[in-house]
Amino acid sequence: MVPQLAVATAAEKGYGVVMPLIQRTELSASLAAAAGDDGPKIFLFFGERFLCRRAADELISSLSTAKDGTVYTIDGDREDAPQTLSKLMSFSILPGLQIYRVNDSRLFHSKNLSENLWQKASQAAAADQPQRALRYLADMYHLASIDPQDRQPLSEMSEDQWRQLFGLTKPSDLAWTDEIFTRIQQSTAPAGTVDLADRYIQSFEKGIPANNRLILTAENVDKRKRLFTYSKKSGLIIDCSVAEGGGAAAQRSQKSVLQEMMESTLRDFGKTIDRGAVDLFCERVGFQPVAIVTETEKLALYCGDRDRITLDDLNAMVGRSREDALFELTDHFGKRQLGKTLTTLHHLLENGIHALAVLATLRNYIRRLLIFRSIQLQSSPPYQKGMNARTFQEKYLPGLKEHMEWKEHLGGHPYALFMSFERAAEHQCSTYKAWLAELVDAEFRLKGSGLAEHLILEELITSLHRGHSVLPAELY
Repeated sequence: MVPQLAVATAAEKGYGVVMPLIQRTELSASLAAAAGDDGPKIFLFFGERFLCRRAADELISSLSTAKDGTVYTIDGDREDAPQTLSKLMSFSILPGLQIYRVNDSRLFHSKNLSENLWQKASQAAAADQPQRALRYLADMYHLASIDPQDRQPLSEMSEDQWRQLFGLTKPSDLAWTDEIFTRIQQSTAPAGTVDLADRYIQSFEKGIPANNRLILTAENVDKRKRLFTYSKKSGLIIDCSVAEGGGAAAQRSQKSVLQEMMESTLRDFGKTIDRGAVDLFCERVGFQPVAIVTETEKLALYCGDRDRITLDDLNAMVGRSREDALFELTDHFGKRQLGKTLTTLHHLLENGIHALAVLATLRNYIRRLLIFRSIQLQSSPPYQKGMNARTFQEKYLPGLKEHMEWKEHLGGHPYALFMSFERAAEHQCSTYKAWLAELVDAEFRLKGSGLAEHLILEELITSLHRGHSVLPAELY
């Protein structure tokens, strides 16, 4: 419970009742207090983009139910932040609440997020999602406070510029960024948005008009920024983030969110789904909240008057839409999970992935492990099997990057590199070379024999799995 003195002080400044940072799942229980006359006037939703927007919709619905008003939706990519602040701090002649909602706000960004944004942009480009990649790259320009007229393609920036503007080492492959640079130039969002934080705080200190509300959503926030701390003390912050990665805990968290989104959508249609279809549905769609909702709606409409969705409905309407399905195959293979590897293989083939594409994915994966294993055999810097992630990132990796011949292979997040190096250390170079030879034989059989593709790939994967035993050291 908040002390009475703190509440009174906050109310005097126009904040209303101070509420703590809460998880997205706790929002429903807090809506009544948030929508009251003494509720907070500043709301921040951060984390997964779709979940932020959905939770913000829920809050706005509650606010509008409690008191009529007007919602002004602002695109953070094109926001004139000083103008938004000016409107928020002005008294309106219109009746009811005046709700200013800024989607994808940049107020809580800092240069410390540049590496995270670059990784997300690279992943979006690899997944053929140019619009997402554009948004992340545009954020990098804004964080670096580069005026639109002074912007230049990332590929044309020098090593020193990359370090100075983004705090990053310049990546080797930047050709793809040139393709969307023109679209980034069309962004009208002003540079230096981050510097407005102090102006926001100063204005909030004077007191927000009683009927005005500010709702911000952001995928990435720097929790060390004064504005974040201030918003936490003076308003309500809702954490909509979801654990990332492929670990068991992260996958459980992701699956829980997907099931929640699916069940919520089905309730709106008055439908249920067979228990056996739920896991398959989540596995096929993957962690894509937007796709989960749209695919669930498609299933519900397909069922017509029937109240229950069956496995047959799922097979008829929902294909395997995961963009990272091929990479999931290599993940299971690398973890020596033969059963899951073969199951994923069958899903890929059933959904139209060409056998040669599967083969190419395995080839690229094994080549990468071979390169990393070869790097580990260099005398300088010395690789020590079993080193922890911190030692790898702070000592071993910087030493590697001094060798220009390896630099193109060392892009990506340091922890992802650490995990790849750990996996590469499990075998000798001769093992990886033998695997590549088996892949060549399998490719000849796929192209020239009359055998079924799935049989050739199953035999290949099973054979490679048997070769997971580590060879003697003398066979380096």
